[in-house]
Amino acid sequence: MGILQGKNILVTGVLTDGSIAFHIAKIAQEQGANVLLSSYGRVMSLTTRISGRLPQPAPVIELDVTNQEHLDALAGRVKEHFPHLDGVVHSIGFAPEAALGGNFLNTAWEDVATAVHVSAYSLKSLTMAARPLFNGGGSVVGLDFDATVAWPKYDWMGVAKAALESTSRYLARDLGAENIRVNLVAAGPIRTMAAKSIPGFDEFEKVWNERSPLEWDVTDPVPAAQAVVALLSDWFPKTTGEIVHVDGGLHAMGA
Repeated sequence: MGILQGKNILVTGVLTDGSIAFHIAKIAQEQGANVLLSSYGRVMSLTTRISGRLPQPAPVIELDVTNQEHLDALAGRVKEHFPHLDGVVHSIGFAPEAALGGNFLNTAWEDVATAVHVSAYSLKSLTMAARPLFNGGGSVVGLDFDATVAWPKYDWMGVAKAALESTSRYLARDLGAENIRVNLVAAGPIRTMAAKSIPGFDEFEKVWNERSPLEWDVTDPVPAAQAVVALLSDWFPKTTGEIVHVDGGLHAMGA
């Protein structure tokens, strides 16, 4: 039996089979979970196609986390496939081009607002939409990138990640009485589709190659995915409000 045997897990953000989210879904299935994916708009067909590369093709439901109608409909859409949820994976982040790349001092509020809404506030929106589906408790796990450092060219996405980290702590505080755990996994840089949209991503690679005490492989999303699956399981029953770093230890190395 796997550590997620019989659990129902919703995974957001699966776009390619190289993404951390895809490997979360894959490992979750290998560990006995029933997996449901979400996508929206033009990329739904892409998510559906990629779903076919999982050990068992997973159904895909429509969910745009910035659309309140979609959020309101989430419980009904999930119940078409599962009676309840045991876990939710938040693998969602976006910042407009103007909010990245060294333009920090000149970015307009509209672009900042988009980055914060999609990348941070959506954790609260998704968790609240899933809340009625948790049957006596559950686990919400989000993907993070260490926000304690002002990374080169990461700009307002770094601010959004800081907001994501704070949001996870407040959710953990307010939902603990319902036995809902909220945690984040702060992964090191992985060459995903999202990473390609970050100007100067190669600078992250250089930092990790030089300073990570454990050898870091930017092409390997599996370690981060394994951490998420572990947090979804019953092996962390009293862990909430936590950020688990899967970055080769670089976060602990100081300046």
